[in-house]
Amino acid sequence: MLKIVTPNKDDKVLLHSCCAPCSSAIIECMVANGIRPTIYYYNPNIYPLEEYETRKAEAKRFVTSQGLMFVDADYDYDGWKEGVCGLENEPERGKRCLQCFKMRLLQTARYALEHGFTTFTTTLASSRWKSLEQINEAGRWASEQVEGVTFWEQNWRKGGLQERRNQLLKEYGFYNQQYCGCEFSRLRLTKKG
Repeated sequence: MLKIVTPNKDDKVLLHSCCAPCSSAIIECMVANGIRPTIYYYNPNIYPLEEYETRKAEAKRFVTSQGLMFVDADYDYDGWKEGVCGLENEPERGKRCLQCFKMRLLQTARYALEHGFTTFTTTLASSRWKSLEQINEAGRWASEQVEGVTFWEQNWRKGGLQERRNQLLKEYGFYNQQYCGCEFSRLRLTKKG
């Protein structure tokens, strides 16, 4: 198992979760390293609502099975869509994705500060659909906007976590989505298929 250390010794960690498959191995790794994160589910980008509810239920099922706290943030798809207005035709891993990460991680940083967390990180950094550079840029940016919390940059794709993710996916029978989450990535998938 990957050995990890939080940026500060006694950090209280808020983990932004995008979905159960991406979160499971990270959560398991954190717990194995003595870190008991609170899971923050904030993903207003996911479309349609039924997809959002399915992903949220799977994430909550895993988190509660581990005896951890699950925070269900608001689903504001209209607000998210307004935030990425003008970026609809951007390719995956383009400017729309960076803006989406900034919006979600800024909200995570704000929640962290308001609820006594010193550090936040995200499971987005484990996803094959995402650019690690964009995620880290967005996390650092969010941390700069919210004084008093630190973004924990961690490459959650290393140290056997991808392989463990795939094992946990089968063990728990997780719903495994085939697109990032937003209607634009879904539309591209539909056009390819």
